[in-house]
Amino acid sequence: MNYITLNNGEKMPQLGFGVYQIPNEETEEAVYQAIVAGYRLIDTAISYGNEAEVGAGVARAIAEGLVSREDLFITTKLFVNNVFNQETAATAIDESMTKLGLTYIDLVLLHQPYGDTYGAWRALATAQANGRVKSIGISNFDAAQMIEFTRMNDVKITPQINQIEINPWNQRKSDLAWHEKYHVQAEAWAPFAEGRHNLFTNPVLSEIAEKHQKSVGQVVLRWLMQRGVVALAKSTKPERMRENLNIFDFELADTEMDKIAELDMKESAFFDHHDPKIVEWFLDRIETK
Repeated sequence: MNYITLNNGEKMPQLGFGVYQIPNEETEEAVYQAIVAGYRLIDTAISYGNEAEVGAGVARAIAEGLVSREDLFITTKLFVNNVFNQETAATAIDESMTKLGLTYIDLVLLHQPYGDTYGAWRALATAQANGRVKSIGISNFDAAQMIEFTRMNDVKITPQINQIEINPWNQRKSDLAWHEKYHVQAEAWAPFAEGRHNLFTNPVLSEIAEKHQKSVGQVVLRWLMQRGVVALAKSTKPERMRENLNIFDFELADTEMDKIAELDMKESAFFDHHDPKIVEWFLDRIETK
């Protein structure tokens, strides 16, 4: 496993396991099997509704001696309804720790660039200062929002992570350059774009995969590793978990990286966080909770 050193000195596995959209009844087993396979970074969120199940899978692996708590890097995220102000964010952190069954969380992110993100950031900074959260960051902030937030938050803490959509169709080349300048580590959600635009049968990716005797998924993850991006992969199948981890025994040539670069559509495979309809959708979700 490769590790990335964050701007606060903490080390983070470069490849992690995400649990978004895994049914609650399958999450504990999926997390346990992911740890068995070799994953050490586990990513969840309050809005996923499965923090307790993630915690159960982690506790099971620790109890069986597969790993120690210190071997693992656990991430969760505060949703929009958790960042109305500093107090609601602090309460959400406490509730996440209880659900996860942890005495500290390795990384907590602000899940969306909406709400009182500055107030919530103060709550995260306090949790980090007292050791209850090791690293803090943001998610779905574009480069301009990341720069503004980094330079204007009143606790003067640069986010350790910005988790954003990065995949062959939305490569975020300019964004990554800005993240490097500000020493904010980029982390990719949906690296496979959930198969959109026939990613797994794309001729360019398939040709590269065949050359290296790897799968298209492995090529995409290797491409992200070589770009210095932390990536999250998801599967409930142990054999696929192991396959996704088996990417550190080959390297893509510069010409292959260039071919993948040509696939960039420069647009989200999912939605635009600046679209008023999307903002409205997020707010409608929290009002119905």
